[in-house]
Amino acid sequence: EAVEELARDILELYARRQVEGGHAFTPDTPWQREMEAAFEFEDTPDQAAAALAVKQDMEKPIAMDRLLLGDVGFGKTEVAVRAAFKAVQDSRQVAVLVPTTILAQQHYATFSERLLRYPVRIEVLSRFRTRAEQKAVLDGLAAGEVDIVIGTHRLLSKDVKFRRLGLIIVDEEHRFGVKHKDTLKRLRPTVDVLTLSATPIPRTLHMAMSGVRDLSMISTPPHDRQPIETEITPFDPRIIREAILREVARGGQVYFIHNRVQSIHAIRKMLERLLPGISFAVAHGQMKERDLDQVMQDFLHQRYQVLICTMIIESGLDIPNVNTLIVNRADRLGLAQLYQVRGRIGRSHRQAYAYLLTPPRMLLQNDARRRLETIAEHTRLGSGFQIAMRDLEIRGAGNLLGSEQSGFINQVGLELYTQMLAEAVQALKEEGVAKLPEAPVPRRDSREVKVDVPVDAMLPPVYVSDPAERVEIYRRLSRTQDPEEVRDLRSELRDRFGPLPPEGEHLLEIVEVQAEGARAGVTRVELHENVAFFEFASDWGREDFQGRLSTLLAALQDHPIEFKGTGSALGLRLALEDCDGWPDRWARVKEALRAVPVEVA
Repeated sequence: EAVEELARDILELYARRQVEGGHAFTPDTPWQREMEAAFEFEDTPDQAAAALAVKQDMEKPIAMDRLLLGDVGFGKTEVAVRAAFKAVQDSRQVAVLVPTTILAQQHYATFSERLLRYPVRIEVLSRFRTRAEQKAVLDGLAAGEVDIVIGTHRLLSKDVKFRRLGLIIVDEEHRFGVKHKDTLKRLRPTVDVLTLSATPIPRTLHMAMSGVRDLSMISTPPHDRQPIETEITPFDPRIIREAILREVARGGQVYFIHNRVQSIHAIRKMLERLLPGISFAVAHGQMKERDLDQVMQDFLHQRYQVLICTMIIESGLDIPNVNTLIVNRADRLGLAQLYQVRGRIGRSHRQAYAYLLTPPRMLLQNDARRRLETIAEHTRLGSGFQIAMRDLEIRGAGNLLGSEQSGFINQVGLELYTQMLAEAVQALKEEGVAKLPEAPVPRRDSREVKVDVPVDAMLPPVYVSDPAERVEIYRRLSRTQDPEEVRDLRSELRDRFGPLPPEGEHLLEIVEVQAEGARAGVTRVELHENVAFFEFASDWGREDFQGRLSTLLAALQDHPIEFKGTGSALGLRLALEDCDGWPDRWARVKEALRAVPVEVA
């Protein structure tokens, strides 16, 4: 029942987006091109591709719902600025939703600087503003005089009225509560939504990967950026002292995270006794707005060497001079929180260091240990996606559209849950539930095509020696849905690393057969030296089985085949006795799959 209810929600969201549509923004103007050309850094290829995908989405008559996934400091904000400017030029308003007042101020500074030369009114709505200032902003929004408003969840209050809202940009969605997201969800079908995240919550990532949301990734690091050295260690005053002194000695600053307001001043006294010559400041969310703002400004201008703070710095704060992070009781933090807070350092060319302090290892719970091991393992730049995937494994996808951010689906397992969800959506579509209009059906996923073959298939270390490079190639292969992409990757590998070894060729052939099989409606391919078996999806030819079977027979008349029934599904046997080696077998199998008439969704 829960799965069916969720499927109903997903289908309704799909359908409303299709029916109610959205505003189709006009193509780029000369101002847009001029503003983008003025960016002080050179776009990375991923950044340019993400910006283009966002703008193309905005130009469609269906509301955008795109997740932009990129590591901390990889240029997501610049993509957001470009999208916002595009919306403003069409006389539409933009709401930028951020989790903290500090981040709101920082985004305000960034947007104002980038759009300084253009007639764009940008305002901030947060608790840093006085009541009179907030009223002026609200009046400006209602009258359509404010073009871009940047704010915390205050933006979702009932008294906030927009005249012509066209785009919502959500920064770090995992920091917002369910109630806030429900408010956003009501706007989603008709307003373009761009979500920025380094490590989205499992639900958000799962929606992106299952086609409910579009996904863009920025995985290319900026020039000169170095990975952060991360160490998990039991609480030890000597390690804390050495880490702080080393950072201060090179003119840098330190974040010391202690996520308990009640005892944060006791930690300050302990550190002052340990390091008498060092200047400390304290920052937490229960401070008065002006006091907190003053402390952050003082730390930004290097009046303090160490900031002892709660997780208030988790999102978006950009101070390049801070390159050492110490997290007390890191075992109490979630994976996304650990990754986000580590991303506050290492934002310059200097080597950065993160120390995750824990109780003795034997006292750690299993999940906490797995989270810490994951964060220590993924220090490579651009590893936010891998961390989010690991979070998906540890926590489960949770309720995709409702209140459960997490909650391990251990009764059925993630893969089965996803499969049940897809089947429930399909069943409801066939019933024509609630007379909803037809929603787009995603094509079959090539990763669901099983290929059984008695050979080794891998990229051996002697061929690609760098482990990170091998992982990246495997990642690209896992995302491939088009046979042409496999062929392009094969050419690229030959250019970079030389001729593929047999096990490498087998790996690429398997992925290409999966892609061809998905296109043809085949769910399983079993390959032996003298014969190959194909099993078609149980719903293959459901609309017109006899017609499709006749077409299939005509298409495969030149192949040595025979048909077999495999339970409720159609099976096919292809003779390979006259093949000369594995390259010939693979070619024969792909030729047969290409001859199958393409499934029409």
